[in-house]
Amino acid sequence: MGDITVIGTGYVGLVTGTCFADLGNHVTCLDIDEGKIRTLQQGDVPIYEPGLKEMVQRNMSAGRLCFTSDYEEGIAGAEIVFIAVGTPEGVDGEADLRYVRMAAQSIAETMDHPLVIVNKSTVPVGTGDWVADIVHRYKQQDIPFSVVSNPEFLREGSAIADFLAPDRVVLGSLDRSAAEKVAQLYLPLRAPIVITDLRTAEMIKYAANAYLASRISFINEIANICEALGADVKEVAAGMGYDKRIGHQFLDAGLGYGGSCFPKDVAALAHMAAIHGQHPQLLRSVMEINKHQRRLVVQKVRTLLGSLQDKTVGLLGLSFKPNTDDMRESPAVEVAHMLLSECATVKAYDPVAMGAAARTLREVQLCNDPYDLAQGCDALVIITDWNEFKQLNLARIRDIMRQPIIVDGRNIYEPETMRALGFTYRGIGRGY
Repeated sequence: MGDITVIGTGYVGLVTGTCFADLGNHVTCLDIDEGKIRTLQQGDVPIYEPGLKEMVQRNMSAGRLCFTSDYEEGIAGAEIVFIAVGTPEGVDGEADLRYVRMAAQSIAETMDHPLVIVNKSTVPVGTGDWVADIVHRYKQQDIPFSVVSNPEFLREGSAIADFLAPDRVVLGSLDRSAAEKVAQLYLPLRAPIVITDLRTAEMIKYAANAYLASRISFINEIANICEALGADVKEVAAGMGYDKRIGHQFLDAGLGYGGSCFPKDVAALAHMAAIHGQHPQLLRSVMEINKHQRRLVVQKVRTLLGSLQDKTVGLLGLSFKPNTDDMRESPAVEVAHMLLSECATVKAYDPVAMGAAARTLREVQLCNDPYDLAQGCDALVIITDWNEFKQLNLARIRDIMRQPIIVDGRNIYEPETMRALGFTYRGIGRGY
């Protein structure tokens, strides 16, 4: 049983802290957002992640998990401190490290005993050395410490399962004993543990996310070629995926990737490459194809309606993926803005992201359910492949729409079925 502090209570920090507590450690989660801390101290969670609220409450009741906004209280007694703050995308695609800097400086000014400081946030290659420099500069006493990189590989919507059953744990440090101390926390998970140097560990995270994003953009480019040539990308992807060298994951054509990781990580890696004299043509193409998919869907709607002006278009789904309320870099935001810019009326519904949508899409009419959304629409666009959208009463949807037109940005329906129901239907790369 260890004493751990996790700085940051977003998706990564809150899931990391709660899961470590569930493994039997004493964990303090620290955040400078006092409103968020008050919410957590009451046993509620500020994000939507299946199973997280119940796990938080269980570990608080057991005395293994607590929350604070005070660094002295949070660091006192900790052996290992995880930095899990946000690293949003900067103006030129670079990672914005202001919150990492604030956390590192606050640790340095507060620490009064030896610590292992772990970078859990996704940070540019070289950040571990930079964090060490900050701690050296601001620490008040001559106290030893080590810095370890431990990149996260959590997917929103399945973050708890990903933490408790990881494909691998990556640790990087110039101090092997510090990396091994962090490795001890993960031993109950019985996962492969990769120990390497700081910069290599940081690069593993970026390379992994860039590769997965590249697969998504690759299949989307293939989808557009399929559409031009009369082939069906779903069948193409299935046929490709049976090859053990390829596999089926991340070969779903559609509106592309979004969320808090892929967009900023690909951009950050491209930025790092460029400022070091490299030419990241592939990464730039990955990003451009991703943007094109959103434009393509709007183009399909425009073509089917003749014009978007004075038309009503409904968006089914707002979060960037199912099982989360996260709308960061969601295709819904860009699609809505493009439709609004052409004088369309936009309606929207999502099972869990309506609160985030109310703050993000102020010009969009938010609806109570899919049928309220469909009422009077000239077209519907499937943005997020929530399971409940696959079970809709489509005949009812058809009858209450002004025009029975569906543009399926996630290919959740079969073209033949939709046409038999009387819809004008367009998917992504479905061979027409």
